[in-house]
Amino acid sequence: MPYAQSARMTFANMLGTLDHLVGKAIDAKMPDDVLRAQLTEDMFPLELQFRVALNQVLLALNQVGGTTVPLEETTYTSLAEVRQRIAAVRALVDQTDPARWADAEAKVDLTLPNGVRFVMSSEEDVRDWIMPNFYFHVTMAYALLRDAGLAIGKMDFIPHMARHKVSAAD
Repeated sequence: MPYAQSARMTFANMLGTLDHLVGKAIDAKMPDDVLRAQLTEDMFPLELQFRVALNQVLLALNQVGGTTVPLEETTYTSLAEVRQRIAAVRALVDQTDPARWADAEAKVDLTLPNGVRFVMSSEEDVRDWIMPNFYFHVTMAYALLRDAGLAIGKMDFIPHMARHKVSAAD
């Protein structure tokens, strides 16, 4: 399976996770100020965990996915807004054509804001940079919501696995 199709499927699954988590938080009537929650002072608050997770997807679409979309820069002020932004990014992923993604061996030259520079293939960019960062921020969002009292468990992190579940009779 080409890296583009695999990345799109992973993004779809985990954006679904984010949507599921935010939906549970909304259903539990968590206040929007939960977006300020942090695990420690030197870590991003929940709002920024969501925004950076979404930006990893947008970064992939911009760097190798054949699109030009702006990164999320505006602070989210409500859980409803977070959910709306997740839906918008999901739609962008759904609309991308894997055939338009850069060849797996095409070079990506990435310079971080702190000046650190990475040069790698498109496939390495997605596998070694984008996906680990994406999963990190999705995991932090899960941890912050759980720490704030949301009743969630492992299956809430991987709700997409429900489609693979078989009954004991199978």
